Amino acid sequence: MGCRHGSALHSLLLLLLFSALANALHFYLDASERRCFIEELPTDTVVEGHYRALEWGEQEQKYVENSNLGIEVEVDEMDSGHSVVRTRGPFDGKFTFTAHEAGDHSICLSASSSSSPNTHIKLYLDIVVGSTRPNLEQDRSHVSNLASKIRDLNAKLDDVRREQQYQREREANYRDLSESTNARAVWYSIMQIGVLVATCAWQLRHLRRFFDDRKAR
Repeated sequence: MGCRHGSALHSLLLLLLFSALANALHFYLDASERRCFIEELPTDTVVEGHYRALEWGEQEQKYVENSNLGIEVEVDEMDSGHSVVRTRGPFDGKFTFTAHEAGDHSICLSASSSSSPNTHIKLYLDIVVGSTRPNLEQDRSHVSNLASKIRDLNAKLDDVRREQQYQREREANYRDLSESTNARAVWYSIMQIGVLVATCAWQLRHLRRFFDDRKAR
């Protein structure tokens, strides 16, 4: 039972969160009619809105796209009356602004058509309230720390390369010393064999002379 209540509460919180971050709706208005919405925003909050307008077509008997349809967007700070956005766009477009002051902001949209001044409009609107403006100083500090770590890592890599080079040089010197020692050992062995052969030959010659002298007597 507790798990069910916990799941329901979790789902409700997620629903509230998504509804706070994105407001998607559609409404109907006549040409030159103005429709406004109120959005309470904290300071330095980025807001992005996407709209798409369809015009009622008598021949098609449904709402269709019309390139002659224009959408005007006006955003004002309600407390100060300061104009934040004044723009006119096509039937499918978007607008973005940053709330410089905390408080209520009015977002107004109106449609007009050069081909049909008395047309009926179906307007889709999706307003996404983003996070606050990024802290540039904090980003610079983060980038500086990251650059410092990269420099430290490069220095350590250089140390590793130098150590590897030193080990390769030591191995080369040890290999040269081993080869030189082995060559000397081979020559020493050859000299020993030569001495032994010479000694044996001298002894054999000496014994032969000794026996020859005994026979001559």
